[in-house]
This record gives sequence, structure tokens and C-alpha cells, in this order.
Amino acid sequence: MQEMEAKYEEAEKKIKDIIKNNELKKDHIFLTRLARIRLYYLTLWKHINFLDNKMDKQSLKKIQIIVFFQCFSQELYKERYPNMLLEYNLKFVVIALIHFNFWGWEKEEGILLEFIKNNISSNILNTNDDNKHVWFLLELYLKFKNETILGVNENLNLKVKENLINNDMKANMIPNDLEIYEKVFKNLKAENIDGLINGMIIYHSEMLKNLGEYGEFRDYVYGFYPIEILYLIHIRKKLGLSVPEKFDDFLMNTPEAKMEFKEKELYPEMDELVEEIDKFYRRNYPEYIPNKHGELFK
Repeated sequence: MQEMEAKYEEAEKKIKDIIKNNELKKDHIFLTRLARIRLYYLTLWKHINFLDNKMDKQSLKKIQIIVFFQCFSQELYKERYPNMLLEYNLKFVVIALIHFNFWGWEKEEGILLEFIKNNISSNILNTNDDNKHVWFLLELYLKFKNETILGVNENLNLKVKENLINNDMKANMIPNDLEIYEKVFKNLKAENIDGLINGMIIYHSEMLKNLGEYGEFRDYVYGFYPIEILYLIHIRKKLGLSVPEKFDDFLMNTPEAKMEFKEKELYPEMDELVEEIDKFYRRNYPEYIPNKHGELFK
């Protein structure tokens, strides 16, 4: 945690220097500094959840907000620096979208969905992603909200893969088969899918055994956070369908899995540095998407 605090302070100094001098030729540095700020809150979230055994919703909220601003900051450099490495990925963006829906943040949810739709095959959203649960989450969201991407809300992974190939972009990582998640889609509105939910738990838990190696659920960011299962349960509750009453396994009893959200979650206090970056972009770039939407996360 001390190391992350030191990196946060380093980012703070750089950000404030650029803002003070209004250095437009250096403002792309904000992209890497936003990533450091996100990592700081991720570390804080893990620290509080596991070491203090508390449920830290505030840090989790700030992580999702930072991802939102990473997306729209990156968009400003879409043409100026077309080959710039991204400091976020499809998984982070989809998980932010899912949380906004969880928390009832409709305004920001709609803006982020448009970003995904508009950039599904662009240089600022790498959709060549092999995480099956990410494709499951995004398609599940589209079905629930009666939305589409590329005109579909079914077999989304295959449609995006086709679209990337047609645009001469890499698509080799996108899975052809979502396995357990395809079975869930086929039975999404069945009266009882406890067995399928258990199958999702088993799949996630098996992947988690090789934590730290490359692969699905094997990173320390969301490995212990079964967001794909929690969101499915959330949707089934909304639809008035049955869900398991309790879980006895390890995965569904982690501090992350036990977090409870209200129908309409309050916005957290905005991180000062993120707020200053947002103000800088609003002042200097009329085309900056948040300028079109007034106050956000308020």
C-alpha cells in the first residue's frame, strides 16, 4: 500500500504541473497517470476487503469512474496517436458498464454504452479478448436492456469477430464457444437454473486455481469477484425468477461477492486528481465527450 501511495503522489505532482502550465503537448501523459490512480484504488479496495475484512464499495466505485474517464480521455488522441497503447481493456470497460447498471447510474451507463457501440472495432477499444465471461456479461446486459451492438444481442462474440476480420483487424483471441455461458443463455428465463449457476461457480473456481498465470479469472483484479454470477442473479431477481438462497462455496463467500448494493447507489466523492483532469479536458477540448453531458457522477 505504501508503494501505491508513493506512485499516487508522483502522479499527483506530474498532473498538477501539466495543468498549472496548461501543457497541451504533454497532456497525453494523463492517460498513464489515470492508470496509476486506478491501480491505487484497486490496491486500496483489495487491502480493505482482505486485510481489514471489510466491504469497501467506495474504492470499487472510484475504479469504475476512472475507467470511464480513461475511455473518453483516450478518445481525444484517437487520431493524434493512433497506435498508442491502451491503459484499459475490454474487460475493464464492460465491468464498469455492468456496475453502472447495478448502481442505477443511468446517465453514465448510457454514455459508456455509446462509447462501446461506437468503438467496438476501433483503435481505442481492443475487442480481441479471450475472456468468455466478458462476452457473457456484455451480451447478458444487451439482452436485459433490449440493446444491440452491430445490430445483434445474440452470439455477440461471433459478430464482433466477423466484424474485426472484415476490417482486417486481429480477432484470433475471441472465443467461438462460450461453453457454460451459452447454456445459461439458452435457459436464461427458465424457472430454475441453480444447476447452471453452480456450473458457473465451478468454472470460475477451476480457473482461479492457477491464480497468477495467464488465463481467465487468474488475475488479482477480479479473480475473487464473481461479477458474472452476481449480475446474472441481479437480472433474474429483476425478472422475478428464482435464484439460489445461499451459497456454501468459497467463491461466493469472498468479501467481494458479499458486497450488497442498493437499487440506487450514491456517487462517491470524486478523486481530486481525476476531477482536475476532467476539468482540464473540458476547458481545452470542446470535442471532449463529457462536455456534451454536463455534470457527471454527481
